[in-house]
Formats: sequence, structure tokens, C-alpha cells
Amino acid sequence: MYPLGKQFEVDYTKAKSDNKAVIQGNKYRISLISERIVRLEYSPDGKFNDRPTQLVRKRNIGLPDFSVRQDTNLVEITTKYFILTYVKERPYAGPVVDPMRNLKITLQSRDRDRNKDWYVGHAEARNMLGNMVGVDVNIPKQLQKGLYSLDGFASIDDSLGKIVMEDGTLADPIPNHTDIYVFMYDRDFKQALFDYFRMTGAPALIPRYALGNWWSRNVAYDDEKIHELIRKFEKLKIPLAVMLFDNDWHIRNTKDYHDLKGGYTFNKSLIKDPKKMIDEFHKRGIRVGLCINPTEGIYPHETYFKQASEFLGITNSTLIKFDLLNPKYLDVLFKMFLHPLESLGVDFFWNDSTGDMDVTKLWALNHYIYTDSGRAKSKRPLLLARGSIYAPHRYPVLYGGSSEVSWESLKKLPFLYLNASNIGVSWWSHDVAGNHGGIEDGELYVRYVQLSCFSPILRFHGARGPYYKKEPWLWDVKTERIAIDYLRLRHRLIPYLYTEAYNYTRAGIPLIQPFYYNYMWVYDDTLYRNQYYFGSQLLVCPILDKKDMTMNRTIHRFFIPDGVWYDFVTGKKFPGNKKYISFFKESDYPVFAHAGSIIPLSNRSDYNNIGLPTDLEIQIFPGVSNTYTMYEDDGITSFYKEGYFLKTSIDYNYLRNNYTVIIRSVDGKSGIVPDRRNYKLVFRNTKEAENVTIYFNADKLNSENYVDGNDFVVEIKQVPTIGQLTINCKGKDIEIDAVRLINDDVNEILMDLQINTYLKEEIAGIMFGELPINKKRIAIRKLKKKNLTKEYINLFLKLLEYISEV
Repeated sequence: MYPLGKQFEVDYTKAKSDNKAVIQGNKYRISLISERIVRLEYSPDGKFNDRPTQLVRKRNIGLPDFSVRQDTNLVEITTKYFILTYVKERPYAGPVVDPMRNLKITLQSRDRDRNKDWYVGHAEARNMLGNMVGVDVNIPKQLQKGLYSLDGFASIDDSLGKIVMEDGTLADPIPNHTDIYVFMYDRDFKQALFDYFRMTGAPALIPRYALGNWWSRNVAYDDEKIHELIRKFEKLKIPLAVMLFDNDWHIRNTKDYHDLKGGYTFNKSLIKDPKKMIDEFHKRGIRVGLCINPTEGIYPHETYFKQASEFLGITNSTLIKFDLLNPKYLDVLFKMFLHPLESLGVDFFWNDSTGDMDVTKLWALNHYIYTDSGRAKSKRPLLLARGSIYAPHRYPVLYGGSSEVSWESLKKLPFLYLNASNIGVSWWSHDVAGNHGGIEDGELYVRYVQLSCFSPILRFHGARGPYYKKEPWLWDVKTERIAIDYLRLRHRLIPYLYTEAYNYTRAGIPLIQPFYYNYMWVYDDTLYRNQYYFGSQLLVCPILDKKDMTMNRTIHRFFIPDGVWYDFVTGKKFPGNKKYISFFKESDYPVFAHAGSIIPLSNRSDYNNIGLPTDLEIQIFPGVSNTYTMYEDDGITSFYKEGYFLKTSIDYNYLRNNYTVIIRSVDGKSGIVPDRRNYKLVFRNTKEAENVTIYFNADKLNSENYVDGNDFVVEIKQVPTIGQLTINCKGKDIEIDAVRLINDDVNEILMDLQINTYLKEEIAGIMFGELPINKKRIAIRKLKKKNLTKEYINLFLKLLEYISEV
């Protein structure tokens, strides 16, 4: 067999289950993976698989606690989570023997009404799904299954998955071999997902730059257009992390071929010196990705076509056909076509192969490209590609597909990407503001950008055509300003996002966790089911509807979970376990931080700040003591696996009139982060403290302290990053109890309306007065005699209804 390369070789040591966790007969084998997961194999020929598959890498993840009772006919296996009963040697899905089948697994739940049976062929109708190739690709429902189910169990059939051989090549599965993994977790989905990651491989830690703003358009960028684009981003101080080139970067048209999607040779008539161009991007802190489509094969105009043909033994051919499962072809693809592009400085590739190929081949292409790109420790791998069903969390970032520019497309997005968490996927990405068709609408554009700011990946990608308005500067001044503010905020969030990305990789905690994990009832309630936790500190309640034109605001309902939460922007307090209705301007977005939240931010937002910040802002919300451990490494290599990282503990000790924050390095190595930092601590909803004392280790430091709106700010300059910084703030009644009131919202609406000021005062007297609501309605209607229009009368009647709900 032709050797693929050491980077593709597979570790087999954990692929075989511990013999102590296996119950086996002539035709069956049952393996306990964990207390929650059981593997069911059945083979009429008695052949079983101990090799890795496309899905599963490890089956020995620790000996689970279980017991077995069996006789010559039956076997019964019991764990904390399930009881499995099987009639030996019978096919798992054979004839029914009342009241049981040949095999059944009964969930052992704390709630007896959830003690349901699973069997092979179970409909699993309450599975919440999660897998997809893209929003524009239909796949069979059995491939859409996720792990999360309202029933507390799910299964994955790996019978048709390819076997991965020691050298990294793929082999066909064993014929007539049933291979099913059943997850019986009840309400402990978090642990089930953790076990799933241990089986299939941990989620990849993406490079730090991938968390910034991505830019791509399906246009033919030449040197002049590239210069103009970057100059515009810089002039408007819009941070940019990734420049992603669509198909036109390479030669697309020759004498014999036209409109090619695949290619590996830069079109020099557009980009005269590719290396110089890429170097210029890198100097500005911008990474470069290229779109490729290997499924089209390799054409004669490619630089190394002749050498590749000779190596593969192909003669008299005008095309080297795509041959994914041929190791020799893969070697040619990488060494003659992809590696030369990487030597120019290309940071990663976008595999734009569509879902037309079967998911096995799509997985293989993603796996090989991604694995090869990480062959050196000095470069952390990254790939943009469609999801390939088999463990897609290992191959980020996933391309969500091409969507129409429309409110309907926006409305579908959150639920699709939330459900991706059901199969352990966080790094899905969508085209900000849609890709093609539809009607360009400033409000829609803003809501897309805001949602994307609080999504795993923020990636613009627009179709070809002069009338698509993806660039912020193509909009009116108001829309441009709002979009730029959120694009800057996205880059400020990178220290927080990168820490949460690390937590996802190491602890298996998805960046996005659907709200319905904690509140199952919202799944069927379209008003609240799109809400999600964004990392460990934030809650996002997406706006997906158009605004009310009269009040010039979006009427939005959301549910605040248990505890106390604060509006991330205004700082207003929201007591939890309660439904709310509020009115959002286009510049506002409903994002909330729980009491005690600690959110590290870069304090610079006007440049491509994807590296480790020298200016660090830490926002702290009152009410509860908390500790947040910020994670940092170089962000671009794999040396973090060898201990080259730094963890910094931010410990917030809360008393109502006495706050202490301790910032100290707790794990890792020095030299990873800047030697010194400027710290800006923003105590949200806090008045000016009467006494502020600051120490670094035993040395007392000076600070600049001031009030900014409802926040108290402490700034300390040039503090060493290795050691302990202690900040103590004392004062009387320094916490602001700014509870959000709906009357405040209504008053702001009234303030902005084009109504006579005397009439506004009269309206306010009615709206906020002591009259019962039915008399308030009558009083509002009577204002018609004072020339209050029908439009405004209906508005205030509607607002009265909202006030009465509270």
C-alpha cells in the first residue's frame, strides 16, 4: 500500500474495548463504553470490528461500573442508567416475544414516567436532531439525528461507516455487521456528550484568528480591488481577521475549459504577485483562506499537471480525475498542489465540495485536508467545509451553505445552529446577511450582524452582483454605524470567546448551549426556543422579526432564567424565572450576563486585534462572587498541547459595599502573553467607590478611577502578567439597583415620537397614571379630538396591553 504519510497514521491502542467490559457470544458482542453508552454488534459470521471507524476512535475510555446476570438463554446488563436484556444469539431486531423483543434497553430514570424501552428500530421521535450538511442540502432524516432527546436516550448506527486502517486509508465495513451505539443518559446529557467526545475525539481548538471577522465575496478581486477593500476597512477602523477568496482567485477559463470551480494556480491577470499580496495581509494581522473544489479533478493548466500525470502513470489525458480513496492521488494533491499554496503563506482552505457526493467521501476529503494542514506543530489546522455527518466537530469550521437574503432565512438560523450542539458541534458558520436573492434591507442586515456577533463564527459571504450590499459602507449612515459597532465588539470579545473555545475542547462544553437543555418547555414555544447560552457567562435572545414602524422598535418577548441577570449593554437588572416583553431599537440587542459574570475583553476595537491584548478590559457584574479562568496561548500553533499556554484566574469576591478582585496566573508558562498589561476593570451598575486600594504582590500601585454612566472604572497601567494583582473597592451603597421597568421603555418610545410636546405630557399622564386600564383606554381614544392620529392611538392601546401583562 502506498504510504499516505505519518500525519495520517492512526493510534489503535484504545480502539478495542476493555475485555472486562465485553459480553460476547458466537454472533453477538455487547460492549460497555461507559455507564451511559453500550455498543451492540451482531454478525451472522461472528466477525466483529476492533478498528477505528470514521466516527469512533476510542472504545476503551475507562472501565464502567456495571453488573451482569446471565444463563444459557438470557443476558441482563445493569448500570446506573439502564438495564439491557437480550435473548442470546438472536438478531437484535428479530420477531417480537411478548412483552419484549429479542433485545431491549430500559432507561433507569429518577422520574419513573421516563423509564422507557429502547430497541433496534425504535422511532426515537423525540430526538431533537442536529446533524446537517448545509442549509441548502437535504439529507435523509436518519442522518440528521443528534444525541439530545426528550426521551433521554439516542442511538447512532455505525454499521455502514468506513473502517480506518493503521496507515489512515479507508476500508469497507464488515458485510452484514450490525454496529450500533446506544446512549442512555436520562437528564445527564452533558456527561453523555463528554463521553461521546472521548469516543469520537475532542472538538478541535480553532486558531484564535478564526474568532474574528471573516470577509468573502464571490467577486473577482484583483490587486486594485483588494487594496481598495482593505483601505476601506482600515479607514473606517473595522477590524478584520480573515480574508477568504472565493473561486476567482485561480484560473477558471482556458481554451478548453470554462467556469471551473476547482483550481490550484493563481490567476496572475488578477493577482500579479500572490506571495506579496499574502504577506501584506499578514503584516496587517489578516489571515488568508482559499476556496478549492478537489472533486473537479486536476486540469492541464495547473503548474505541476505534467509531473502529477507522470507520477500517477496517466498518459494522453487532459484531466486527472478525482480519486479520493487512492493514497497516491492524495499524495499528489497535497504535495504538488496544496503545499505550494501553503508555501506562499495561505493559512487554510475552504473545501467547497457540495453535498452531491456521499457523506463518506465528504468526510474523507475533510479529514485528509484538515489532518494534512496540521502536519507541523508550528501551524494549527483549520478548514472551512460542509458538515460530513461523521464526527464533524473534529473538522472545523463548518460551512452552513448558501442561504437567501430574507427574514425567513434569518428566522431559521438560530434553531439550526442551536441543534448542532445536539451532536456536539459548535463551529458552524453562516453567511452574514444571507448570500443571494431576496431584498436588501438595512434592518435585516443589522439584525444579521448582531446575531453573528454573538454566534460561533462571524463570516460574510455574498453572491456575485453589484446590488448585494454586504459591505457596511454601502448602507446609510445609521445602518453603517450600528454594523461597525458590532463588528468592533466581536473583536473585543475574542479573549472571552477563545477561553470558551478552550473549554469546549478540553471539557466538552459547547460554546452554544440551547436554552431548551435547561427549560425543556421552550422547545415547542417559538417565542423562546431560539434563546441560547453563549459561553458560560452570557445569554442571547435573538431578534428575528421586523420592527413596529410606528414606535420604530422591535417588540420582543424573552424569558430570563433563574437568578438575576443584567442587560449586557445597559446594565439594567432582570430578576429571573420570568417572561419579559421589551422594545428594542435597531442599535440594541438582547444579550444578558448573569449576576457575578466576569467577561474579559480586548480594550481595543479599531484594528485587527486578534493577538493577545496588551490592553485588557474586564467587565464584572454585581450580586454574586465568581471566578473566571481566562485561557491564552499563541493562538496559531499546536504547542499549547505541550504546556505552552497561560491560565489567569480572575477571582471576584462580592459583598454589597466591598468588592475584591484578584487577578493571578495559575497554570502554564511565562513568555506566552505580554510581559505587562494595562487593565481596565469595569464594575457594572456601581457608583464611585470611596476607597480603592491596589497591590501587585506586596507593592502598592496607583490607578485612575472614574465613573462612566452607571459603571465604576478602575484603570491600572503596566502591570506584570505573572504574579498577583489585587483590587479592593469600598464604599457605602455603591451598588446601583437599576431594575428594568416597562414604564421606562414606554417613556423612551413616547420621547422619540413626532407628537406635540403638550400632547405627549397628557399621554404620559394617562399611561403612567392611577386610572384602571379600561379607563386609560377610553382616555387614549378621546385624544382623537386633540388630533392624535389613529396610528398613534392604536400604538398606545397596544402599549397599555403590554404594560398590563407585567
